[in-house]
Amino acid sequence: MHKILVTGGAGYIGSILVPVLLSEGYQVTVIDNFMYRQTSLLDSCINKNFNVIKESVLNLEILEKEISKHDIIIPLAAIVGAPACNRNPILSQQVNLETVKNIVDFFSSDQIILFPVTNSGYGIGEKDKLCTEESPLNPISKYGKDKVEAEKILLNSGLATTFRLATVFGMSPRMRIDLLVNDFVYRAVNDRFIVLFEPHFKRNFIHIRDIANVFLFAIENHQVMKGQTYNLGLSDANLSKLELCQKIQEYLTDFHVFESDIGKDPDKRDYIVSNAKIEKLGWSPKFSLDDGIQELIKGYQIIRNGGQFDNL
Repeated sequence: MHKILVTGGAGYIGSILVPVLLSEGYQVTVIDNFMYRQTSLLDSCINKNFNVIKESVLNLEILEKEISKHDIIIPLAAIVGAPACNRNPILSQQVNLETVKNIVDFFSSDQIILFPVTNSGYGIGEKDKLCTEESPLNPISKYGKDKVEAEKILLNSGLATTFRLATVFGMSPRMRIDLLVNDFVYRAVNDRFIVLFEPHFKRNFIHIRDIANVFLFAIENHQVMKGQTYNLGLSDANLSKLELCQKIQEYLTDFHVFESDIGKDPDKRDYIVSNAKIEKLGWSPKFSLDDGIQELIKGYQIIRNGGQFDNL
């Protein structure tokens, strides 16, 4: 039975991933400081294979001790997104970059590291040209730059598999409403309108549950995948902001979209992405953009933007 350590395991992705790993019979330990007072892993506490440590990943004594006891390390702890990193650049560098350096120092050659980064490292791509894993990286934001550097360190170790995640969407017990699809559907449900700036900027998208699925796939195919990076997104969802809104309008016809020249994205990425490399290995997504939009519409009948659902 593999023992898996997930840092930041009570966050947006971890709150979906950890129960999936437990359901597959893995022993899972989570290190998380619960800075958002989230209660997303309460349902896992009954599972004897689950352990939780309330601590920061910046506690090197705890981090080193726990890494030595586990077979697989999944570092999810991060200050995510350009706005959050700009608010606290020192903390973001410590968590997003320095912690990865520490993990590399602490782990051994018989362990596995699976690391999510961001495809925002592609920055601004060439018009109508798909970014592949060989495309030049040109991160714009502090978040993107630190994640690109962290990925480089891990790949140089030769033992890690990294995933350049498209913009994630979908419901999670530790919800993030600030992510683009989640945000736009929330506005469609609650405000019935949105004012778009930079409406033709494009991104790729991926459902949160497909991220959990790809980690399982990577564990099973470690020998083939280790030491490499993979784009992870929906190949049929390289969409502009405007195209995304038009997709949402298929389900919420009274959602009104207005365009404005006022405003700009703090992370001015604009690119389309090829996910062919991982698809050639036999992996394919199970959840479409349509699935996610319908899921979010139902979820937003239950929650409102407040408490543990703050956009932090």
